[in-house]
Amino acid sequence: MCSSVYLIFSIVLISAVSTIPPISATDHIVGANKGWNPGINYTLWANNHTFYVGDLISFRYQKNQYNVFEVNQTGYDNCTTEGAVGNWSSGKDFIPLNKAKRYYFICGNGQCFSGMKVSVVVHPLPSPPLSAVAAEHSPQNSTVAAVPRPGFRALAVSFALIWFVSSGL
Repeated sequence: MCSSVYLIFSIVLISAVSTIPPISATDHIVGANKGWNPGINYTLWANNHTFYVGDLISFRYQKNQYNVFEVNQTGYDNCTTEGAVGNWSSGKDFIPLNKAKRYYFICGNGQCFSGMKVSVVVHPLPSPPLSAVAAEHSPQNSTVAAVPRPGFRALAVSFALIWFVSSGL
């Protein structure tokens, strides 16, 4: 009896976990293992990443040596912090990319002229699959069938297994 209770509990737990939607935000660490330092080609680094709304961009550097400023294109092009819209200096800065647009970041202590600047384009989240959009926007009397979410299928299979196990089949 104890093993069947354990089996049922395990199936229910797996079902519950499978219905949780995946977290898709990515934390992009600027410069990867080289961090935020002079002499690194951040344009090349940025071109090898795809940024989406909801992602984070992280800067890792020596706290008292460097900093990060979010600036406009003019500030980026001229390495000036005038009119900056944000600044960070913790050494481990996590900056949310909340809008689909081009972001500009520079080091504000003069190191921008040594290449410590990066610009990234943030894209809107990808659209859901066409079948999900069609089901969501179809009229009530339409013959288009709604597609159940994968979590629902896992939950239905789990309940069927529980029923079979508890009925002794």
